[in-house]
Amino acid sequence: MARWLAEWHPDDEAFWERKGKRVARRNLVFSVFAEHLGFTVWTVWSIVATKMGSYAFSTDQLFWLVALPNLIGSALRIPYTFGPARFGGRNFTVASALLLLLPAVLLGFAVTDPGTPYWMFLLIAALAGVGGGNFASSMANITYFYPRSKQGVALGLNAAGGNIGVSSVQLVMPLVIGSLGLAAAGWFWVPFIVLAAGCAWFFMDNLTSARANPREQLAVAGRAQTWVMAFLYIGTFGSFIGYSTAFPLLSQSVFPDAPYAAVAFVGPLLGSLIRPVGGWLADRMGGAPVTLWNFAGMGVGVVLAWLAITSGSFWLFFLAFQTLFVTAGIGNGSTYRMIPAIFQAKAVAERGQGEEALLHGKRQASAAIGIISAVGALGGFLINRAFGMSFAATGSPATAFLAFGAFYLACFALTWWCYMRTVGVSRVASLAHARV
Repeated sequence: MARWLAEWHPDDEAFWERKGKRVARRNLVFSVFAEHLGFTVWTVWSIVATKMGSYAFSTDQLFWLVALPNLIGSALRIPYTFGPARFGGRNFTVASALLLLLPAVLLGFAVTDPGTPYWMFLLIAALAGVGGGNFASSMANITYFYPRSKQGVALGLNAAGGNIGVSSVQLVMPLVIGSLGLAAAGWFWVPFIVLAAGCAWFFMDNLTSARANPREQLAVAGRAQTWVMAFLYIGTFGSFIGYSTAFPLLSQSVFPDAPYAAVAFVGPLLGSLIRPVGGWLADRMGGAPVTLWNFAGMGVGVVLAWLAITSGSFWLFFLAFQTLFVTAGIGNGSTYRMIPAIFQAKAVAERGQGEEALLHGKRQASAAIGIISAVGALGGFLINRAFGMSFAATGSPATAFLAFGAFYLACFALTWWCYMRTVGVSRVASLAHARV
């Protein structure tokens, strides 16, 4: 029988210290484990695509295999967001983890046949998108477990644990494939997926207070700030997942003799580990200024990448990507801290300081997280397609980097306009809650 907790008051300090902190920490740990496996399956094609030389696919076709999981994962994040509220966080974590078996097992079978058609690989890559959906359900679920004052770090840790799955894939998979063959890229994850589902079943909880009407939650789609934050999240998380999945194939295409396979995991690892720092900084300095200056840093990273491409320097290229990963990671943490701050503060302003207002704010923030994370993940698809189209048109990714630089400039301007600018002696009041 499903385990439901009927009494849950994390913003009550006495309850938090007596019981809430211990339960929330346990759910966070096993949420991270399941989400980590989601990211590994979601991004495994970033390595598989570099090992498919025997299939004679073009560079653009390979970038499609890397990009497609990002597109499907992005679309799935919206329905996944409402899963914990409808079925319970524990129950949905179990089901979403078990779904990862499908793309993992099919990949293991498909690469054993040299005659497998390209469309079949596209289908399996698309199915890997279920791993991308896990992020939205996991983050929406954890939002309910923590008090407002601790959500920045909690969400940062939850997200970082998932994001590290990209680094795990790029560190472990070349070794596994080299030792056991390409089919192991799928089979390797099966026992871990089963273990994650089992741990979620035995050690996680459902919250009665998290139950919500999906129609009520979808009301956040009518709020302008939902879409402002979604656009900014394309620039942070979209960049992180796009560059993480593109780097191995991009490096192979531009610097085929460079040791890219040995260092591909470094950037995603740095970006993942520093994400909680972004949440911590936002808790103390405000999400808007941290996000603003991160976009400036990402602009610097793009300029360095463009210079590396034109000069033919792999190590400058590597340095440029580390700059992009670190700034994207911090920006991920800061933007995600802004989301619950915006919607919970607005709920308090509209409904007062009572527990009902806080719970309404959490439901709104949970729904907004799903929409924002879905739109943000589209950046992973767009970045890989931009590289593929740039190669097809010019034989180089330089044009794509110029487009990315223009986008970061737009993100910088939007952040300043919505959250930082002043009129007279006061900041713009209509979006003041975003600075909480």
